[in-house]
Amino acid sequence: MPHLGEFAALLVAVFWTITALSFARASRIIGSLQVNWLRLVFAFVFLGILLFFRTGYCYPVENSATSWLWLSLSGLIGFVIGDFCLFLSYEYVSARISMLVMALAPPIAAVTGYFILGESFTGMNLVGMLITLLGIAIVVLDKPVTDENEIEKPKQFFKSVHSLRGLLLAFGGAAGQGVGLVLSKLGMQSPGGIHQYDPFASTQIRIITGIIGFTLIIVLSGRIGNMHKAIKNRPAMGLVSLGSIFGPFLGVSLSLLAVQHTSTGIASTIMAIVPVLIIAPSVYLFKEKVTKREILGAVLAVCGVGLFFI
Repeated sequence: MPHLGEFAALLVAVFWTITALSFARASRIIGSLQVNWLRLVFAFVFLGILLFFRTGYCYPVENSATSWLWLSLSGLIGFVIGDFCLFLSYEYVSARISMLVMALAPPIAAVTGYFILGESFTGMNLVGMLITLLGIAIVVLDKPVTDENEIEKPKQFFKSVHSLRGLLLAFGGAAGQGVGLVLSKLGMQSPGGIHQYDPFASTQIRIITGIIGFTLIIVLSGRIGNMHKAIKNRPAMGLVSLGSIFGPFLGVSLSLLAVQHTSTGIASTIMAIVPVLIIAPSVYLFKEKVTKREILGAVLAVCGVGLFFI
């Protein structure tokens, strides 16, 4: 199918918009840690059913030990560390702002790809990164605040209009996703690069690592009781189910399919339009007030990502 990778990446952007809104709402009801564990368990079951009908097995059987190693590392960095930071950011800033900061994931993926996969990195890439940063800065930074008694000296050089903790956590999510995507591409390559492993089976390997990681965190932090309460919360479970279908099940699997059939840069650029796609549903569903400045910043950030991969 022509442009299969590009179409897959576009669907990923739509799916990630749905999952961001669902998980953001659920995280504020039952907590980010519980949402992370539950959505991975749901995704594992969904993928197992899909793999059974496609291959006759409910689990990956073709991936080599090396593939398991890289995909597990990708799951640790992308799901456990990256998504833990992203979901925790939902408790401090809106999904719309978190997704805007996540626009940094493609540049991070490109820089990581330069060092790990030997992919090219040019001066135009740097310009694109700066424009992306400018777009994000327009949204998250306020005007300098001055002291009424001493106008010449600013009280603060920068003042964020959003929670700094939430922004830093969202950046951690972007870093985890960017690095995890590159490691996933490496893990899907067979020895000698003769062929590539199935993206759905590869996603399940990443999810297995994620489940193990979050289980350890829950047990060591003594939050098993919170998990029981979360499971009994029907509205939250409905949101987690919806987000799991469009997120770690379809979204992540299609993102791996996208990087298989087109370059990492093109796929990442298309998937990075989430900050723009999420504006309309945020206003319509959650009655968020979006300023012209925030729309400008989101568009600039997405344009910067696009420029980054020209």
